[in-house]
Amino acid sequence: MLVKTYASAIYGVDAITITIEVNVTDKGIGYSIVGLPDKAVQESLQRIESAIKESAYKMKRLKTVINLAPADIRKEGSSFDLPMAIGILAASGQIPEDRLSDYILMGELSLDGGLQSIKGALPIAIQAKKEGYKGIFLPKKNAKEAAIVKGLNVYGVESLLDVIHFFRKENDLQPTTIDARNDFFSHLEYLENDFADVRGQENIKRALEIAAAGGHNVILIGPPGAGKTMLAKRLPSILPPLSLHEALETTKIHSVAGKLSDNSGLVFERPFRSPHHTVSDVALVGGGTNPQPGEISLAHHGVLFLDELPEFKRAVLEVMRQPMEERKVTISRARFTVDYPANFMLVASMNPCPCGYYNHPEKECTCAPGVVQRYLNKISGPLLDRIDLHVEVTPVKLEELSSNRKSEGSKNIRERVVAARQVQLERLKNEEIHCNAQMNTPLTRKICTLSNECQSILNTAMERLGLSARAYERILRVSRTIADLDKSEGIQVYHLAEAIQFRSLDRDNWAG
Repeated sequence: MLVKTYASAIYGVDAITITIEVNVTDKGIGYSIVGLPDKAVQESLQRIESAIKESAYKMKRLKTVINLAPADIRKEGSSFDLPMAIGILAASGQIPEDRLSDYILMGELSLDGGLQSIKGALPIAIQAKKEGYKGIFLPKKNAKEAAIVKGLNVYGVESLLDVIHFFRKENDLQPTTIDARNDFFSHLEYLENDFADVRGQENIKRALEIAAAGGHNVILIGPPGAGKTMLAKRLPSILPPLSLHEALETTKIHSVAGKLSDNSGLVFERPFRSPHHTVSDVALVGGGTNPQPGEISLAHHGVLFLDELPEFKRAVLEVMRQPMEERKVTISRARFTVDYPANFMLVASMNPCPCGYYNHPEKECTCAPGVVQRYLNKISGPLLDRIDLHVEVTPVKLEELSSNRKSEGSKNIRERVVAARQVQLERLKNEEIHCNAQMNTPLTRKICTLSNECQSILNTAMERLGLSARAYERILRVSRTIADLDKSEGIQVYHLAEAIQFRSLDRDNWAG
């Protein structure tokens, strides 16, 4: 008897439907799985046999052929266990097949028939609704995540037996329901890290406010203990809250990568990813034998923080250059190509020299002549060009550190950032971008017009600092962001002057 069940496979951050054809005949014995299964899929027969027996049913010793269609796409992972088990039971006449075509089945089976959580429940549910299925069966731990999709019955089940009883009409499972919209908006004001906790560093807060308002990349340069990491961790608290669309995109990526915790729904906060400097290029941008999203995609709509930037391998840093410009990364293999979104803000930090005390107001640098420049040269010029704001962080003075004066909180700063972003959204409403940092060269020249006085100042700065054409455009965009924060129609001289001062690493005399 031939029976078909339906499952899904993840490619990139989207799902495609897989048809599982099970044919059980009495002409021979043995089991076989075809359709480009990987090792995990091939090993599923042992899990399925044990789970069926523990559920008080039989896996008959008959000729059983399982085909995973389309057969030219590689099937990976253990989440096909449940649809194959249900297909075997239906093909052997132990459960009816009349409703199987209405549902997507996904789940890894334990030997006792229990179901383990899977990756990619949200994109699978989105695809199931798009193709008109009535519902989806998946492990209970993934039900809340999939239930974000409205108009689809999501059944979170704990065991194979629950699914068997449903198709035998011996139980009435209730679909999981959540109010994703209300749940989402109720979490928007939650701030785990607040700028109110930071003493002093008002100039650094100002720089991060500008970065957040325009979506600009930023590098913090300062001695150990100056607060670089602490400040960077608080940047998401002043970024505009995620929109519902952005939250869905972010949740999809984290779901595919298996980074969502059990029983979780939407991602409410902007991601903050901080990979260690030993990270490989594949782990950073994504890929591998079975491609997975990298750190830059996990930071989509959020912040990627690279602490101690010169300690990262140069090859690792260089692979970020194209994704930073295109806001996506393409992973190409011989048989397929997948795209992962990578629209992130880069925040990097570094010591000014190996000993950490170059340009320190109190401590003397012990590095030999030329060492500071060699240390800085670990970061390529093209990468530095793509970082809009170079911010020098100085240690906090003792009187500021011990002061009881309350600092401005993230909530107030975020209000100014959101107001500036609204101005940019209105200005860029006919473009496919959302903030100043994403403008291309023609758009930058069109929007960031300068008066004769401003142009003269910028030309002088370009000559004295030896800036590149890309740095020229970065200054224009940052100037436009500062003007937006100031609610100014045009770029004024003081907006431009403030933007120019954020090119510290471009100064010829910075490293001696």
